[in-house]
Amino acid sequence: MKVLHVFKTYYPDTYGGIEEVIYQLATHSAQYGIQAEVFTVSKNVSVPADDMYDGHRVHRVKQDFEFASTTFSLSAFRQFRKVARDFDVIHYHFPWPVMDLLHFSGGHGKPSVVTYHSDIIKQKFLLQLYKPVQQRFLKSVQAIVATSPNYAKSSAVLREFPNKLSTIPIGIAPVALTDEIWERIRHWEKVLAGPFFLFIGALRYYKGLDTLVEAAAKVSYPIVIAGAGSEEVRLKEAVQKKGLSNVMFVGPVSENDKYALLYLSYCFVFPSFTRTEAYGIVLVEASMYGKPMITCEIGTGTTYINQDKETGIVVPPQDPDAFASAMEQLWNAPELARQYGHHAQQRYERYYTAERMMQRYAELYKNVLMQGLPRSEIQNRE
Repeated sequence: MKVLHVFKTYYPDTYGGIEEVIYQLATHSAQYGIQAEVFTVSKNVSVPADDMYDGHRVHRVKQDFEFASTTFSLSAFRQFRKVARDFDVIHYHFPWPVMDLLHFSGGHGKPSVVTYHSDIIKQKFLLQLYKPVQQRFLKSVQAIVATSPNYAKSSAVLREFPNKLSTIPIGIAPVALTDEIWERIRHWEKVLAGPFFLFIGALRYYKGLDTLVEAAAKVSYPIVIAGAGSEEVRLKEAVQKKGLSNVMFVGPVSENDKYALLYLSYCFVFPSFTRTEAYGIVLVEASMYGKPMITCEIGTGTTYINQDKETGIVVPPQDPDAFASAMEQLWNAPELARQYGHHAQQRYERYYTAERMMQRYAELYKNVLMQGLPRSEIQNRE
């Protein structure tokens, strides 16, 4: 079976949650007899080009411009028609409005799956213009996948498609502590003396780091913030203005540094406060290393990964007092923190491995492919 993943950008041009999902699926497909490839837009090609990325083929077309966080490519339409005809299943990763148009203009007639990663949150005016296309697109595909039951319940869009909706949590492959990671662990042990709370992620508005800074002013525990982004300067100014000596910004970190920091951390904190944070793959990474977590209840996958009073503590969004109280509770109860971390690791092993995710997608691909076959051919395949 050949499956084509479609999204607006991909490694190594950009790094993000959706790109990571596609990567995990592409690199775990072969064991299920699936050849996975990727169709994407890139600033770094001048004409359509194919290349190999960690063992799977990536079809890249030239990006012409970007508007409202959406990449546009005129050559994508002709190239998608050409590429898609060689695949058995087309796997779209939502949202990317241009993708809907590719689907309708492609004329490939192949079974199609949509992983619905997130509602469109920020572009409210443009969403009203796009909605009819979005509805038609989602009605036309054979299957829609939500990444958590929380999101399936809380998304008004997904509730309109109960008959084609299923839930497959995002999973990642386990990361062993290599010699390179151990080297970084030893480095950070020297820099960060003793236990600390850890945040890793892009420093963007929806990450709720104002709440974390306000909470930091109410406690004395060390807090490490790893990442970069548009909010970095303002957050550093706020920390300086408050005279907080317990908050350390370490900037963007490598993969090895990320895993080293996760391994060393006492607890992972994730104060995102809007539905823009649809899942939070870094929470899965924290679970993988057996870390307790503190998150906010926003009706998305963050609270599916971090179960209140099982793997950590869930507090109301934008509530510094509640966040500080949760930090205090875990800091003063190390046995409880270890218990939560152990449960988090158990949930990772049960629900959030890349192998488990790929197994369920392989079953879905087979089902949608069989739906589109004549009854005589189905009997032959059985």
